[in-house]
Amino acid sequence: MIKQIIIPMLVIAAVFTYSGCSKQDTSSKQEKKINVTVKPAETKSLRPFIEAVGTLNPYEEVTISTEVEGIIANITVDEGTVVTKGMLISAIKDTDYLLEVTRANAMLRQATANLSNIKMEYQRKEALFKDGLISMHDYDSVSVGLSLAEAERDNALAALSLAEHRLTKTKIYSPISGIVKERSVSGGSFVRNGTPVCTIIQVDPLKLNFTVSEKDAGMLRKGQDLRFKVETLHDREFSGKLTIIYPGLDEKKRTLKAEAVVPNPGGVLRPGFFTDVKLFTGGARDTLLVPATALLYEGETIKVFTINNETAKEHKVKAGTKYGEMIEIREGLKAGDSVVIAGQQNLSDGIKVNVAR
Repeated sequence: MIKQIIIPMLVIAAVFTYSGCSKQDTSSKQEKKINVTVKPAETKSLRPFIEAVGTLNPYEEVTISTEVEGIIANITVDEGTVVTKGMLISAIKDTDYLLEVTRANAMLRQATANLSNIKMEYQRKEALFKDGLISMHDYDSVSVGLSLAEAERDNALAALSLAEHRLTKTKIYSPISGIVKERSVSGGSFVRNGTPVCTIIQVDPLKLNFTVSEKDAGMLRKGQDLRFKVETLHDREFSGKLTIIYPGLDEKKRTLKAEAVVPNPGGVLRPGFFTDVKLFTGGARDTLLVPATALLYEGETIKVFTINNETAKEHKVKAGTKYGEMIEIREGLKAGDSVVIAGQQNLSDGIKVNVAR
């Protein structure tokens, strides 16, 4: 009898014990919260821009070559020399070219004197021909002689002009202001027509060449402002304007090439520098921003979590331009929303959280 009473009581006790444990487990699960850090979405007035990587290049690069042959008498520049437009770069010994001018002058004087004599003879015979005192043959002969003398004088004039022109080419001047990039000859060298003497680059202004992706190509407009930095001068920001948009995309890279003109007073910037470019595509506008760390990517879907009354809520958003460590949110949030910036990987819609203070 006692045994029959004890067994049911043990069963009842076990049931109550299990029930109590289940409630404690459920309570523990319900009380467990995910620790998160939040930051409110904020609105700032910002200019939209495209980011790119570019390279600085000379605005102009000119290779100066000889136009006559001879021996280099002197060269006044070396690599790195700053030159101005019209500055003497080099000179070729001009002795032979001076002699050519002297000889051409002598030939011109002789041709001029000969023409003067022929003209007088022509005038005399012309008068005789009108009076019928000489034949047509004699008159035609003197007329031909006059034409030949005039042609000889014209040839002498051309020869003198050419000799004087060749003499001027023994002096070589810089066609632009800039810096000597490379010197190719030395004093005493014999050079032929077309021999490179030096290469000069124009460094103020400079050209900034960069590319943008195909999806951003439609936002480019001539005259747009840009800002850029270079690694060696990371604490300074420089500016320029978009001047050239190339007509076709690179078929392999699917990028569009563009070019800007960049002022460079003082020559702080140098050709060859790599640059981080921000090309502004519009005026300032109110932009909703959140830290870039808040975004979760699932394929093509972007989502963030916000917190309201210690409860997580999932939002699908459309992201825009990145501004440093912040990113634009074009759709899906509003200013003031408490956005989770740490701990969101463990969240799901409706879960309770503990917000770190």
